[in-house]
Order: sequence, then C-alpha cells, then structure tokens
Amino acid sequence: MSTDQWLPNGADLGTDFKLRSLLQSGDGWQIFRTKGRSLVLVVDAALLDWWCSLALIEKDLFSALSIGGKDFFYLSSGADATIEPVSAGAGPQTKADALSFVYAWKETRKRLPDGSLQNSLFIERYSRLLPLTSEGSEIPDDELLGRWLTGGVNVSVSSFRRIHALCGWMSVRDLIDVVRSAGFEVPPGSELLDKPAALGSSNACLLGKDENKRNDGGIEDPLVPEINGNADIQRSFNLPGREALEDFFNEHVVDIIFNPERYRTMGIDFPSAIILHGPPGCGKTFAVDRLVEFIGWPSYAIDSNSVGSPYIHETSKKISELFDKALDNAPSVVVIDEMEAFLTDRRSGSSSGLHHVEEVAEFLRRIPEAISNRVLVIGMTNMIDMIDPAILRRGRFDHVIEVGMPSAEEIRSLLGSLLTGIPLSPGLAVEGFVKALVGRPLSDAAFFVREAARLAAKNGKAQLDDESLEAAFASLPQEKVTRATSIGFVWGEEKD
Repeated sequence: MSTDQWLPNGADLGTDFKLRSLLQSGDGWQIFRTKGRSLVLVVDAALLDWWCSLALIEKDLFSALSIGGKDFFYLSSGADATIEPVSAGAGPQTKADALSFVYAWKETRKRLPDGSLQNSLFIERYSRLLPLTSEGSEIPDDELLGRWLTGGVNVSVSSFRRIHALCGWMSVRDLIDVVRSAGFEVPPGSELLDKPAALGSSNACLLGKDENKRNDGGIEDPLVPEINGNADIQRSFNLPGREALEDFFNEHVVDIIFNPERYRTMGIDFPSAIILHGPPGCGKTFAVDRLVEFIGWPSYAIDSNSVGSPYIHETSKKISELFDKALDNAPSVVVIDEMEAFLTDRRSGSSSGLHHVEEVAEFLRRIPEAISNRVLVIGMTNMIDMIDPAILRRGRFDHVIEVGMPSAEEIRSLLGSLLTGIPLSPGLAVEGFVKALVGRPLSDAAFFVREAARLAAKNGKAQLDDESLEAAFASLPQEKVTRATSIGFVWGEEKD
C-alpha cells in the first residue's frame, strides 16, 4: 500500500471532521488532524480485520469510507485524546497522560499477552495499543514504557534514576506512581530523589506530605500502592549469621528509607551516619557490602586506594571530589574504610602536620552536609580509639557499633543459610565444623561451604558429604583465631 496521502486536505468526513493536514502515515494507516484540532485515524480493511481477529478493538467503532474503489475505515480521537505511534511519539506531558498510556498497555496485554508492541499505535480514547506488524525485533515491556515516557530514549523503567533524569517535567512521586501502576518495581529510596523542604520546620514536613499524597486529579489512584499512611512498604534486609546487626540495619536504615513519609512527619528525614568497628575479619565489610547491594543506591568508597596521596592538599581535595559525586547522585552511599588512616585524633602524637588537620576538617565539614542531602555515610575501622573525638560527636556519627568475631550461634546460622538448596547427605556432621570455625571470619565459613560444594561436584557426587566438608576445611588457611565476642552497640558520651 502506498503511503501517499489518501485523503486530500479539506476532505469532509462529516461534522467536525474536515481534514486539515496529514500528520503521520505507514503501511495500512494514516493519521490526519482536523480543522477542529481532533485527530482521525484512517486504516485499510486488512489492518482493521487483523486487529479484530486479535480481539483488540471492535469494528463497529470505525466508520467506513471508499477511496479509489477500496474500502477504508476511520475513527476520531475526540478533542482531548491522542493517536500516535508508540515508537515515534513525543511522550506524555502530564502524569494523566502517562497513566493513560499505562492503562492502554495493560488493557492490551490482557488481550495480547505476547508479541511486540514496539511498533504500534496508541489510541488513547479507547485505551489500546494496536500493533502494526507481527514481525520485527521485540523489546521487553519495561523498555517499551521507558521509551514512551522519555520520548524515544532506549531505557528501561527499571533504571529509575535515569528515567527520572530524562523526565524532568514529572515529579519523582508522580513518576513512582506511574511505574508502580504498570506493575514494575521501583528501587528502594527512590522517593528521596525528590528533595522536600528543609526539616527545620515541622509544618514544612506536613505540608510536603499533603502536597504529595494525591495524583494530579486530586483523587486517590487505586492502581498505585500507597507508600505512606496506613500501608507502609515492608522490606527486610537479611544478613545471615549476624542477627543483631541485621536488626539494627533494618530498624535504623532500611525502614526509614522505605517508609520516608512515616518518619518525615516526626521530623526524621534520613538515616544517621554509622560506624562499624571491630577486629580484622569480623565481617564489617561483608555486612556493609550486603547492605549497599540491598539498597541499590550508587556507592562511593573512601579508602587509601581511592583518595590517598603523598602530596599536600591532594588527599583532602580527592575527599571533597568524592563527596561531591555522592551529592550529585543522591540518594547514595559513602563508605569510609579504614577510618583510622584519615581520621586519627589530631591531638595524638601519631598524627602530625597541617595536611592531616586539613583532612579531618574536610570530613567534619562534609559528613553533616552529606547526611542533610540524602547521602548515607558508613564508616569502618579496626581502631576506634584512634578516631578523632570530633568525628565521633553525635550529629556526625550517631551510631557507633562494635562488631565482634562470629560466635558459634552466628556461624551456625550462616552455615544453615548457605547450605539451603544444596543436596545434603543424611546425617551430615555440620556441628563439628561450627565449633572449628568459631573465631574465624564469616568469609571463611562462606568459603568453606562453596569449596565443599565445588569438591563434591568435581568428584561426581550427588550430595554434599562429610568427606567434602573435611577437604574444604583443610584448605582454609591455618590462622590464629580471635576470641569470639557478641555484637554490641556503643553510644559514647558526647565529646568536645
């Protein structure tokens, strides 16, 4: 079928349907604008019959006309609805536009569960996406929605931060509503991309809540899960082998991130900074890595490899640059490893020189700034007594947590978690290895299970047996173990 204009400008299709111009066309379809600013879709008989055979739309919604002895059919959009190709559309201009597309996509998927909708027409008035071909490359629906929201950028709605950056016309909360209405997940803490008024006034907090709790039309949207009020999001961070630390992170970090509105009404806008301290191998880094992975925010590491420099002023400059990156990409996480390398007591004889004082001062300045701008700060150290007291003052690090070497109970819990899903021989003697692993890092226990499973597979065994466990344990380095201690929470007195 030729894509030459089928109907001349000015053609009269009836009241309010005098065509003004051809807007878009393709194989079997053309879209015209009328003098009344409505849109008219004209399709040939073959395309309409195909849509009807898929039960996507009813034929009696179209009116018939004849062009050059051939049968065509047309329908109008109405005064305030759109007809446009999904692949070449300009995208929505309001939240209502976006939700209309989502509803059309969902209604279409009820009738056409499979098949590509990349090359289709969005008929807003009838809440349908009508495919134009059954062939061609198929993109997943999360990317289809991302392309339409951004006006053609190849991005999935799962990449929420990028979608937000490309949809500057829509607030974060509205964008979350749209994505969740489509049934897709939103990364935890995404609400925090939309920075509310400063928390200096409780009235500002309450005002922010009232402004955000409804959609554009002022009506609660039944398709959107409520994220505040009486239906808080329930998420749980798991840290096998470290129940106390797991509970702390869930209460003081995860719950605040996932349920911000509930906390904002009480003047709590963001999790406080945290220090984990304990002997090498106690599991500090493992715990922080798991938490960062769970939250899903971009993370930035400050350690001797990333910011250390022999040149005066260079280290403090790199520290500042890294905090700037975290602020630019907030919400994010800054992890300060080996804090004693940068933040030793300025009054001690082990730290000297103006450059060290400058580094500590840079941290003192940037940590409160980061927290107030939704950057989660987590520090780790093996030598808490060496840290400058000004750093430990509340308002910078509110929580100072001691992490001891794993106890027998913690190792037993971790092994139970790691062995879940692995075929085990009856009567497997795990308890003896629990006692042998006491005082070792949790990473040794994780390696022990992985290595035992590898050896069992290598030897063609269908189940993990005692022989494989013994061989795996023998491969562990023979280190001097540290006495196991339980995790503790220390809130020291405020220091000057």
